[in-house]
Amino acid sequence: MIYLDYQATTPLAPEARDAMLRWLDGPGGTGFGNPHSPHRMGRQAKAAIELAREQVAALFPAGGKVVFTSGATEAINLAIRGSGKGGTVSVSAIEHAAVLDTAQDAGKRHVLNVAADGQCNTKQDLPADTRLVCVMQVNNEIGTIQPTLEWHRKAKASNALYLCDAVQAYGKIEVTGADMIAISAHKFHGPKGVGALWVREGLDLDEVQTGGGQEFGIRSGTLSPALIAGMGAAAAEAKDRLEQDRDHVETLWKRALELFEGWKLNGSAEARWHGNLNIRRDGLDVNRLMSDCREVMFSAGSACASGSGRTSHVLEAIGLSKAQAKSSIRLGFGRYTTMDEIEQAAKAINSAAREQEL
Repeated sequence: MIYLDYQATTPLAPEARDAMLRWLDGPGGTGFGNPHSPHRMGRQAKAAIELAREQVAALFPAGGKVVFTSGATEAINLAIRGSGKGGTVSVSAIEHAAVLDTAQDAGKRHVLNVAADGQCNTKQDLPADTRLVCVMQVNNEIGTIQPTLEWHRKAKASNALYLCDAVQAYGKIEVTGADMIAISAHKFHGPKGVGALWVREGLDLDEVQTGGGQEFGIRSGTLSPALIAGMGAAAAEAKDRLEQDRDHVETLWKRALELFEGWKLNGSAEARWHGNLNIRRDGLDVNRLMSDCREVMFSAGSACASGSGRTSHVLEAIGLSKAQAKSSIRLGFGRYTTMDEIEQAAKAINSAAREQEL
């Protein structure tokens, strides 16, 4: 099989797996301790978590604190619900459902438009009562990179906070300033089930998940040393390989554009993470294409909404018709993708697409 769905999840890095193993010990081992216990095993587990906290923090802006969560969805809920009540939450039209639905549920939601290239223009007005602005750094469906620094400045000028969903950016490009930043480990070769919310220094959040008062008193629940150690190791590896990974992706991107000549690119080619190739072929039956190319793992849209039957809200937001959106596919590649895999996948997909035109 050829895996080209890096926006949905990434392969676990060997370094992350190795870091996790000690903390998965069963009877007779010493790695299964509760990190909130005062005895020796508990202190060892806590030390592993604090090391990982430092490793994860190294890819964030200076200052602030890393709050571990079960993933980006929980981190986003903590940020939106814990940063205040009342007022309007302004969100871009192409945010992940975790932002869109939580903003809607938390109170008044205002949607910011995006251009045909997928960028959210900062010249738009914010409602006078906006308390929080949410604009993601890299879109998960079309890879568009947003002007996050400008949105942060605009939010501050409006006396609002700024939350950045950096799930698709962290470990790949520099994560820029914000008041809060949400990430998920399995998007940068860490394990599933763990993520984090970075909170700038001086910002206090209300506790959303009540209980034992762990994680600075704002996120209760026993932490998993294994998952967090894996996340920390993945973050450290991403930091060490940042340029190497970026250069590799750029090489794959250029070759992929050649191989899929004749397909239309969705979103910007320049303001984009080049590990995301979202393309369309008018009239294409994507379900049939995926059935004919079962050995190639790619997406017909966002994996988080797969099976819903709904047209991608991201592709509609950039002006595509329902028919155009439904004839689009997303290929995601990264660190462990080879050139041979890209070429084999393109051959299979192009051949199957041509068959539909006969």
